[in-house]
Amino acid sequence: MVWNIKIHKNIAINKQVNMKTTDVLVIGGSAAGMVAALTGKSSWPKKSFILVKKQKEMMVPCGIPYIFGTFDSSDQNLMPVDAMLGKAGIESIVDEVVKINKEIKTVDLASGETIQYEKLVLATGSIPLKPKWLVGGEKENVFVIPKDKIYLDEMKNKLASCKKVVIIGAGFIGVEFSDELIKQGHEVTLVEKLPDILILAFDVELSKKIEEILTIRGVNIVTGNGIKEILGEKKVESVKLENGDIIESDAVILSVGYKPNVELARKSEIYVDESGFIAVDEYMRTHIKDIFAVGDCAQKRDFVTRARVSTMLASTACAEARIAGMNLFNLNVVKTFSGTIAIYSTAIGNTGFGTAGITEARAKAEGIDSITGTFEGIDRHPGNLPDAHKQLIKLIAARQSGVIIGGEVIGGLSAGELTNVIGLAIQNRMTVNSLLTSQIGTHPCLTASPAGYPLIKAAEIIAGKMRNR
Repeated sequence: MVWNIKIHKNIAINKQVNMKTTDVLVIGGSAAGMVAALTGKSSWPKKSFILVKKQKEMMVPCGIPYIFGTFDSSDQNLMPVDAMLGKAGIESIVDEVVKINKEIKTVDLASGETIQYEKLVLATGSIPLKPKWLVGGEKENVFVIPKDKIYLDEMKNKLASCKKVVIIGAGFIGVEFSDELIKQGHEVTLVEKLPDILILAFDVELSKKIEEILTIRGVNIVTGNGIKEILGEKKVESVKLENGDIIESDAVILSVGYKPNVELARKSEIYVDESGFIAVDEYMRTHIKDIFAVGDCAQKRDFVTRARVSTMLASTACAEARIAGMNLFNLNVVKTFSGTIAIYSTAIGNTGFGTAGITEARAKAEGIDSITGTFEGIDRHPGNLPDAHKQLIKLIAARQSGVIIGGEVIGGLSAGELTNVIGLAIQNRMTVNSLLTSQIGTHPCLTASPAGYPLIKAAEIIAGKMRNR
């Protein structure tokens, strides 16, 4: 019996010798996984890192719509993951983690290999929703929008022969796909069940302006009406809406959101909350010691309302990844993730638009007494400079304290960076008065006038309302 035990121990030891080991193992090679690995290696340079990803080539998530119009090829939308990891001394493996053995700190790969780790970061991302109740969803030329190069290349090839395309869901991705396909000569119908497009991100008066821009560019927009059924023999031939209307179509793109990819976490008995996200604390730690989760798969709370939210943004994912990476082995940087600020921006033609924080409508729904200021100016000075655009900004603040809780911008490509400034103001809990005394740099070719800077002017309007209340 003793002899048998010794043999068993020797076998175990030999297996351990042949097993790949690392200090930190990151699962997932998109934005969150890459940034977690890079930040971790920068913070802990003496530690070894391995990143495992299912695909060799990783897409820039926010650039996916542009594969179908602006870019000639999906190759123009690749993240240089391997190059960046290699430069940092991080090993990258193309494989799939099929099991986490958390008690002994190992993972099993689909290839049969095993990796032992000290710290584990889950960055498994999200997968597109395809409603099970949708009749006809299995027909040919019904597409979702995954972050998968092979799928997207095939989708692009098939869409090339489709004249009429119906896009279901008018969030940012649906809007961007609509604009890209219109530029390629397709007849595009954008269908949204809610009363207005982008209504969860913008207040109605700004949403209407975006809708006007898309309509002028040729997109047929249907709001307040959802999809009921996809019709056709084998391929898509038409779409039936909830009100009974029939829209002829050669293809349907489902842009109805994403769900966290947490199957591996569930199998490994890592706690997943009632909303389907991996539960984490303010340092992105799960309830299992030495296991972190970041990005689309990880739980989130709104910065302003503290309510659970399902915000899925590469920028948010990277912020979470940096927090995890800096604090893998101890609280190297005592900086927690204090909540998710939904910061979105995009462009239709030369019109940029963005939003940060919560809308006036959301504030009202959450019982927050808010006050707003809206100002429209020009994003260059003087306004007759080439490429000058009208720029409208709406700021939302808490009525009693004047703390900035949201903002929306439309007009000019500088709208994206102006939205980021609003996001910083929210994160730092700046008040209307602190915005009024902020020092800014301006230049005729780059910004609005210092006397008519939209952010300051909108804050002035709120300050005036607060004085006169």
